[in-house]
Amino acid sequence: MQFDWTDFYSELATKLLSFKNNRKQLIEKIYAVYTDVGMKVPKLESGDAIIDIDPFTFFGLFNKGITNANRIAIMKSISSIFGVVAKVPENFDGIPVLNNFKATFYGFKEDRKADDIDNIWNLFEAAIRLADNDTEESRAEFSKWYDLVHDQFCIRWNITIGLYWVRPYNYINLDSRNRWYILNADNMPAEVVESIKKKVSKVPYAADYLFINDICNKVLEAGKYNYKNYPELSYSALMISEQVNQGKTATGAKKTSSAEFLRWFKPLIQALRDLDGSATPAEARAKIIENEHLSDEEVNATRGKNKVNKLENELAFARTYLVNAGYIDKSVYGRWILTEAGKSVEMTDELASEIFKNGIVSGQRKQPPKGTAIADDDVDTVHYWIYAPGENSSMWESFYAEGIMAIAWGEIGNLKSFDSKDAMKSKMKEIFKGNVSYKNSAHATWQFANEMKIGDIIFVKKGLHQLVGRGVVTSDYEYDIERDDGYVNIRKVNWTHKGDWTYPGPALIKTLTDITPYTDYVEKINTLFEGDSEGEVEDVLINYPVYTESDFLDEVFMPEEDYLRLVGVLKAKKNIILQGAPGVGKTFAAKRLAYSIMGVKDIDRVMMVQFHQSYSYEDFIMGFRPSSNGFELKKGAFYNFCKKAEIDSDNDYFFIIDEINRGNLSKIFGELFMLIENDKRGIELQLLYSGEKFAVPANVHIIGMMNTADRSLAMLDYALRRRFAFFELKPGFETNGFREYRMSLDNEKFNKLISCVENLNSVIAADESLGEGFCIGHSYFCNLEAEKIDEQCLYSVVEYELIPLLKEYWFDEPIKVKDWSNNLRSTIK
Repeated sequence: MQFDWTDFYSELATKLLSFKNNRKQLIEKIYAVYTDVGMKVPKLESGDAIIDIDPFTFFGLFNKGITNANRIAIMKSISSIFGVVAKVPENFDGIPVLNNFKATFYGFKEDRKADDIDNIWNLFEAAIRLADNDTEESRAEFSKWYDLVHDQFCIRWNITIGLYWVRPYNYINLDSRNRWYILNADNMPAEVVESIKKKVSKVPYAADYLFINDICNKVLEAGKYNYKNYPELSYSALMISEQVNQGKTATGAKKTSSAEFLRWFKPLIQALRDLDGSATPAEARAKIIENEHLSDEEVNATRGKNKVNKLENELAFARTYLVNAGYIDKSVYGRWILTEAGKSVEMTDELASEIFKNGIVSGQRKQPPKGTAIADDDVDTVHYWIYAPGENSSMWESFYAEGIMAIAWGEIGNLKSFDSKDAMKSKMKEIFKGNVSYKNSAHATWQFANEMKIGDIIFVKKGLHQLVGRGVVTSDYEYDIERDDGYVNIRKVNWTHKGDWTYPGPALIKTLTDITPYTDYVEKINTLFEGDSEGEVEDVLINYPVYTESDFLDEVFMPEEDYLRLVGVLKAKKNIILQGAPGVGKTFAAKRLAYSIMGVKDIDRVMMVQFHQSYSYEDFIMGFRPSSNGFELKKGAFYNFCKKAEIDSDNDYFFIIDEINRGNLSKIFGELFMLIENDKRGIELQLLYSGEKFAVPANVHIIGMMNTADRSLAMLDYALRRRFAFFELKPGFETNGFREYRMSLDNEKFNKLISCVENLNSVIAADESLGEGFCIGHSYFCNLEAEKIDEQCLYSVVEYELIPLLKEYWFDEPIKVKDWSNNLRSTIK
């Protein structure tokens, strides 16, 4: 069910009420949750320990910028520890999330008043009481506490997000997406827009918030729009805003892509025209070979260890993108048919590039690699699925022989004709009757038709304890009404394995399950198939977005000569540390530096970890970890990454370490001190735990990052320091890229603020106790949009990011902090 998260959130909120006067126990349970899931408790106080917490910040633990896998893991532990009966959700449609750096509803102990957290608890209690029983008395109580909390430090629009979380059908979320959405007369009646326009120009007090809430709720109840409640409204706002953003991206794209298969867009269109608009794949390929006068060498060329035919592979990708763009119809199984648009289109290199970029955006998949998620929105990644071919895998032999996977449900027709899971469910109920929800069945059919993609990995199960095969998806969804076995919904698959393997734990009963978020689980299953195939396994080629030096300079505010010098140093030294002031964009630059050297956004060749005081050799290389059978030797992040790079020696790999100076480096690197040197690559040493010989491949580059303004950290170990080159990243206010960005915003207050910061940086650089390494970076001011930038936006940067930094810099010079705080504030008044 799309919005089943609402049941879990509402029940959890009710349970939290019992901790209003027992927050010590609540904090103990929070620590228990994070111990249970094996994660570090996020920073919720200026010290290491949580000393108090409010209920909205508690909800923020799993409603911020973390992976869905981590969200689910945290909620499963919460469900167990807090006794929540509602099902833990796996779908998060319509849920607003917090910025990771502003994830508390209170200021840290130095910045909050004694009653701030108590006030939030009182508002929380009053909000639940009002939602459950709307009376004049409950409204007055709600308004009293809402207005008190409204003026507290760190609140702002988050107050409406918190209310929405705890009672999603009762309180409207007024985050930036929803405000933008409801102020559009296409999405709300014009008179409603007019009545609330001024009330949402700033964070409303209780009277205005309740007015907005009441009037929007009446609109939804009237049923004139597709969204009938606040979760549906929030989800619609998200979808429409994403479409608008993607439209801007497509419109603004000036460069053409160099992805190899784009060359076949025009020949494929022409071949189908020559064949009267319709052909089998083999006929289309033959016509292209004839038209393009391809040599035998070009026709028979292969790629990869499994000798996949290069022409067939690239034509399959070309056809997929032309289908998504509306030029080829795929509704008839086994035939490629030109649409009316395909019959008349003039296919140019520019149009091909635009189709490619738009195809990536619309088909994006975000399975993060092991370690910190590093994928960008336009990077296509692989999903992993557990699949049962018929009852007790009765169809496995047949499907294996045909090179397909298939599911039944032919009675409901072509799965692509349904616009939602609910529509599928309704059709199933209509045809099959019975007192059954069909929730799981509709979820599986929807995923099979709409979410599975070419290149995804399929693991075939039989019963609860057996795996019998593995394969790679090679086609889009197809509806084959001519099949007489009832399995009319199919996808073509390159089956790479067939045999018998013991399933690592009991399998789910469902026909189809996306297991991508469970990275450890996927790793265990992948391990079963290593070295046990009928031939070398070669997955379908993934065409990652092209990324060039020009792209880097467009996105990272760095002079070209600095970029060229940086690339040269990294290639020569193999290991580099990017150091610089807060906000110069070290992490952003590191990832894009890797992309620009590779030439593509290939996330499989880039990995990021973050060092901290508890990070160890066992995490980095290998060590013994508890398991169900006692202890087992677990391989660490860097070890696994090196092994992956070792078998792909023709390509560069990049291991990124954030906060490299926060770890105990001697302890973490161990014997790798020597192996990471550029002239020691490939030399083997015996590892501490396993005794095996290990070498760091020559194609692995290490990019570390450290803040020069972090006074609390010791200097880097000299033995490590001499193995790295150090590159200083400076604020980019004077770069051409930032000047263009500044001009595009065309905002007087923004310009005044930047000028003030540049003057402030001159003072910081001249300060003997600070210096250039403490200057304020440009990234504090990036990613703003001309139509959205306002006084409140700039105020947040100044008040909650820059001034706290100055207080840390000049903790013993309060007059200087006060003067420069006033200077910064005065620029936006």
